[in-house]
Amino acid sequence: MALSFRDCQAWRDEGLSLFSSSNEACKLYDAILTQYVKWTNDETLGGIEGCMSAIQKADPDFVMGHVIVTGLELISTTSSPRLNERLSSAVRRTVELAGSQDISPREKLHVKALELFSRGSFLKACEVWEDVLMDHPTDMLALKFAHDAYFYMGAQIPMRDSVARVLPYWKPHMPLFSYLKGQYAFGLLETRYYDQALKVALEGLSLTPEDAWSVHSVAHVYEMKAELDEGLKFMEGREKDWQVSDMLASHNYWHWALYFIEKGQHEAALQIYDTQVFRRCKASGAMLDMVDASSMLYRLEMEGACVKDRWRELLQVTQPHTDDHVTLFNDLHFLMVSLGADESGAARRLLEGLQELAKKPGDNEQHQMAENIGIPMCKAMMEYNQGNYNQALELLYPLRYQMVHIGGSDAQRDLFSQLLIHTALKSDNKRHQKLGRCLLVERDAVRPNSPLTQRLMKKALALHV
Repeated sequence: MALSFRDCQAWRDEGLSLFSSSNEACKLYDAILTQYVKWTNDETLGGIEGCMSAIQKADPDFVMGHVIVTGLELISTTSSPRLNERLSSAVRRTVELAGSQDISPREKLHVKALELFSRGSFLKACEVWEDVLMDHPTDMLALKFAHDAYFYMGAQIPMRDSVARVLPYWKPHMPLFSYLKGQYAFGLLETRYYDQALKVALEGLSLTPEDAWSVHSVAHVYEMKAELDEGLKFMEGREKDWQVSDMLASHNYWHWALYFIEKGQHEAALQIYDTQVFRRCKASGAMLDMVDASSMLYRLEMEGACVKDRWRELLQVTQPHTDDHVTLFNDLHFLMVSLGADESGAARRLLEGLQELAKKPGDNEQHQMAENIGIPMCKAMMEYNQGNYNQALELLYPLRYQMVHIGGSDAQRDLFSQLLIHTALKSDNKRHQKLGRCLLVERDAVRPNSPLTQRLMKKALALHV
């Protein structure tokens, strides 16, 4: 393992001691953490998967090795411990190991957070990671796990403040220091501090031009301000830098395509979908890539583009996850694909599975929210798909200020705002059509000069509401 990664003593020197006598295991822990933060599989290290295999051989009883390996699988949301016995067993094994060793209080908290997250208690897991950060503000694993979990909850302010609290303790010489800029910028933009977010993200890029998360934060700012030409120029100018982050490249291409969708340039967007987003999604099977592909096709279809064959191709990737129900956000995107591909059986199965879990949600916060948010949103999408716009609007409109809780970013959830507007405009109820126009005026106020809003306004005016 490369000299640059931290061994047992280096972690101790930073006040982040790891209970292992294996320098190799401690360096591999650093290698996995580094790739996670950079959103990159480093082939010279064997990628994250290769490092995960190696760390378990270097020290099979290394608790923090188990925490990072199992934690990354959980945080990816591509597998449900409820259905995946191997993953569930890995969580139990980590807890057992922690109970049998003289590990530090910080390491014990990491294990506790892991177990809570595995049960779907995302908020409680975040509270434990914040406990870690209170005493150990430079613990990047706690910070990054919390950052991702807040994202899944749509907890925008905690996501911002979690990074703000630790920033003063980080110094430029520390490993991964520059990557905090992108994380903080993302929290800022999700709480509408666009100018500050842009400044912080660009500071990150001045330190590390290949930081794909900082690029992603800039892309969001241009998206939310409808500064489309600036966004296109930025993404194209930086493509060679962020392309190397294989775990985030597809998402950044998705952002690039959103500018084209906003401009009404559907063919340009579809070219990015075909050559980058779907190709990468099929190869990676990563959840972020799947939801991006689903969301892109749904937006294009609402805009009137024909994407039928693409739905069927995408269904092959998403269908194995129909029963997962790890997050409502994922479920809603899988539903889009089932409906788009005319797979009513898969759509019904997804809804019925969610209804069953909502009856006895236990500690699982996502399943607790299913009854009041997830299930009505699923039903609304199904009604919309069948042309029952009145019923779809009656289900969707009361949820508009609660949708943030399904997680994701403002840019990702904008799809549901667009769906609500399309539903209102397509309804034959004059009050609904009038509501659609009100929603467009509101949208124009927060995102002026959006061509998409202007196109929809023309449609609304044609209804003589």
